[in-house]
Amino acid sequence: MHKQSALIHFTVTILSLLMLSQIGTAASVNTRALTSSKSKNQKVTETQRARKHMRKLARSHAARPRTRATVRTKATVRRTSVRRRHRYYERFTASSFATQDVTDGDVTTGEDAVVRQAAIDALGDMNGTVVAIEPTSGRILAMVNQRLALSSGAQPCSTIKLSVALAALSEGIITKETEVRLGGRYQMNLTRALAHSNNAYFEALGRKLGFEKVSYYAHQYGLGELAGYSIPGEQLGIYPNQEIPAKLGGVGKMCSFGEGVSVTPLQLGALVSAISNGGTLYYLQHPTTPEEIANFQPIVKRRLDIAPLIPEISDGMAGAVHYGTARSLRTNFQEEEILGKTGTCSRAGTRFGWFASYANTHAGRIVVVVFLEGGRPTYGPKAAEITGHIYRSLYDHDFFIAKPAPPADTAAVKTLGSGQ
Repeated sequence: MHKQSALIHFTVTILSLLMLSQIGTAASVNTRALTSSKSKNQKVTETQRARKHMRKLARSHAARPRTRATVRTKATVRRTSVRRRHRYYERFTASSFATQDVTDGDVTTGEDAVVRQAAIDALGDMNGTVVAIEPTSGRILAMVNQRLALSSGAQPCSTIKLSVALAALSEGIITKETEVRLGGRYQMNLTRALAHSNNAYFEALGRKLGFEKVSYYAHQYGLGELAGYSIPGEQLGIYPNQEIPAKLGGVGKMCSFGEGVSVTPLQLGALVSAISNGGTLYYLQHPTTPEEIANFQPIVKRRLDIAPLIPEISDGMAGAVHYGTARSLRTNFQEEEILGKTGTCSRAGTRFGWFASYANTHAGRIVVVVFLEGGRPTYGPKAAEITGHIYRSLYDHDFFIAKPAPPADTAAVKTLGSGQ
């Protein structure tokens, strides 16, 4: 029995050592506790190395929940950022760049050669049109890409805000300093709203005015009617005879984005010309024969009662160029004061970029409307940048140097009703 007990004791000891060596705990067994099979106090004493290893495992185990939480957080952030990146990307099917010469078919006989070349050079290969107008007579100095300029037009985007601002000023709803509350403690005046093209501000004005008044003033300013006088191929554009449905934004959306409205570059040019000259809405004319050039005389469509209001919107239009949505113009031209309004929006896979402006110089004024259509590279600030190139070229070619004025001949100015 003694020999069997010793054998058992030896066998257990060997097995214990083998197991401990396999799990790498580097523990030692007190064999004296196993001298009797009846003993129940088996004691395992860990070495310093084993204790260090166990402490390391304990720390790792304690840290594991935090590590998992961090991994989950990063994964959540990663999934969230992916969702944000892919939340909505508008797809454009139109190209911002022309596949052929946009000047093909243009009739240029009566145009100013310097202005036309400046417009062609600035437009480059962009798919768009440039219309330059002498605001004191309504004469078109250059019309590049006449097919697009004389088309049915496009949504005016934020350029519609000029019409809405004049309407609200005419009705006495605001002055340029009136702070309009836009929610919570946020409020804004007309100057900053025009400069930064704030949609909420003009939606609020539109709702305050109501569709009938918005429509009345828009038609007074020439929207929805021919801007030109006997210009072949010109189209009317669209101004709806009723408010667009509420699900599309109602009158508010009409006054911030021009939703439901289609404006031509000529119509916008005529309105900005009236702002530039103090309130005279001229028919635009595009002389194309030597006889038309020799016999040219301005034709007034109507006089707009906006002269007192022009200083109210001028700061906002100048602010757009100095620090607002049209500040890209100043990368190319800063010598003269430019006032204008940008517009960016899209419809049915095509993006529109507008910039309507005038140069306010001591030598006279010129109105330039740039309209672009295409994809993602097309937007209002890009149109403003192109306009800056145009003014740069005109300035470098001494266009803004004062010239002797011809004798005034008020009898040569015709006044016609809008129906003629």
